[in-house]
Amino acid sequence: MLKVFNAAFALILLVTIQTVSARSAPDGFADLAERLMPAVVNIATTQKVSGESPHSGIPGPFNDMFEEFMRKFPQQGPNAGPRQNPPREREIGSLGSGFIIHPEGIVVTNNHVVEGADEITVNLADGEKYVAELIGRDSKTDLAVLKIKAKRKFPFVKFGDSQKSRVGEWVIAIGNPFGLGGSLSAGIISAINRDINAGPYDSFIQTDTAINRGNSGGPLFNMDGEVIGVNSAIISPSGGSVGIGFSIPSDLAQNVIEQLQKYGETRRGWLGVRIQQVTDELALTLGLPKAQGALVSEVSEGGPADKSGIEAGDVILSFDGQDIVQMRDLPRIVAETTVDKRVSVIVFRKGAKKELKVVTGKLDETEQASVLPESKATKSGAVEQSILGMTLVALDEKIREGLSLDKNLQGAFVSDLDNNSVAYDSGVRLGDIITKVGAVSVQNGSDVVKAIEALKAKKEGSVLLLLRNANGSRFVALKLDSKN
Repeated sequence: MLKVFNAAFALILLVTIQTVSARSAPDGFADLAERLMPAVVNIATTQKVSGESPHSGIPGPFNDMFEEFMRKFPQQGPNAGPRQNPPREREIGSLGSGFIIHPEGIVVTNNHVVEGADEITVNLADGEKYVAELIGRDSKTDLAVLKIKAKRKFPFVKFGDSQKSRVGEWVIAIGNPFGLGGSLSAGIISAINRDINAGPYDSFIQTDTAINRGNSGGPLFNMDGEVIGVNSAIISPSGGSVGIGFSIPSDLAQNVIEQLQKYGETRRGWLGVRIQQVTDELALTLGLPKAQGALVSEVSEGGPADKSGIEAGDVILSFDGQDIVQMRDLPRIVAETTVDKRVSVIVFRKGAKKELKVVTGKLDETEQASVLPESKATKSGAVEQSILGMTLVALDEKIREGLSLDKNLQGAFVSDLDNNSVAYDSGVRLGDIITKVGAVSVQNGSDVVKAIEALKAKKEGSVLLLLRNANGSRFVALKLDSKN
């Protein structure tokens, strides 16, 4: 009797455990939808542009056909000649989504939804329409903040902590797909910290929740009804949802939104370095246990990094207590750091870790990366040296003038390169300027050859080359193949 009881109890316990483990799927989203949808808005914009008036007034491909017809069969008679319709001003519109984060009518959306708009209209779920003004926008994170022009209280939603989000958790998106009006879709988090090359601070939440055109700027909610993301992009060969959508995580968005509300612009921290990814080859050459961190290839003169003692060749492993796992982590972490904050930076230099103190500067948002013009230089007649598939000449006045280089820059110009060589495989490219071989500064091809031959004689497997080209400075790990 006791054995039967125990067996029955075990069966009941098993069923109970299975039931609990299956409760990850919600019974429905109706309660959440009823609570959240009033705070999600549709955004319509109009923009006045100048352009030639259409010949037929018929939109789309029919107008294109009419244009082609007029091109092939021009007018005849005294008024013949090309049509010279005077440009006229016309309006174009776009649709997107947004959500209210404050009862006074503060709305969050994407920058690309409102960029260039002359008028912005916010449509609420209850059918009310209001004109909104742009408080501030940020193209780097694709975020914008609006203020509804109305004296009333609005329903609003709150942000959650996106860092607590996990792959596989249920999420819902509410927005205005294809201009249809408020719509809800559900799915799960497919991945976190995605880099899709949309901007310098990419760290997207990927979701299979249906996100389509018009959902841009709308919220991604967790099951507590908190905004953990701002829907921003999709990957789709057809233009519709294929289950690969991307949302700006709330932890990144909140910092930007607060600054846009307070200043009308972003005020990001600035370090003043050019960095590159640490590859396995670079890690081996540098003596790093594994490929991690951000390799400093150039330091801005007089910038925060320069003042603190950070040098080209350092690998930044930690900034303000946060680990730099990948190179792209550093720009985002620095940007989110308060301006004029004194922080600790851990770098790897010459085989050991070193702690430095840095006071962050303010990033000039209008600052463009310094880019050298395309090479106009050819071989200048200088003495050539060849090694590992590279043909090298010293920087002379002709090359400097052709590349608009600083007259004080020293190095060896790669004037020719074998695409089947060790140098090419290591990352050297035609038009690069070699400024350092390991710790040795070089002024011409002869210096490069001597430094490399000396290392090869020591049986070194590779050496760091510091290169400069149209994209700035970078390091490559040059393999020292004694057969070349």
